[in-house]
Amino acid sequence: MNGDPLLDELYAVIAGRKGGDPASSYTASLFAKGRRKIAQKVGEEAIETALAAVAETPEHVISESADLLYHLMVLWADVGVTPGDVRAELARRFGTSGLDEKKARKKS
Repeated sequence: MNGDPLLDELYAVIAGRKGGDPASSYTASLFAKGRRKIAQKVGEEAIETALAAVAETPEHVISESADLLYHLMVLWADVGVTPGDVRAELARRFGTSGLDEKKARKKS
């Protein structure tokens, strides 16, 4: 499964900001605050996306989804996960019933 070049490029920029100057980069400031803060931002953006889905326009959902994806990619970079890792997991699951996949997770 090939990746999206834009997402791969965005991830590379995000990962490249790790250890950067927090005063000149929002992304670097997130890394400097640590994984707990990054995870908190992912949670906040997920809630905002969900709320937009039930109460806002599609454009607002798009905007909140972009914020969520960006913060998720910051978390991935902090953990050492790449978009390719996530794509590989999605490819592994592709064609498997969601119900069957959930049952398999419970057994392990």
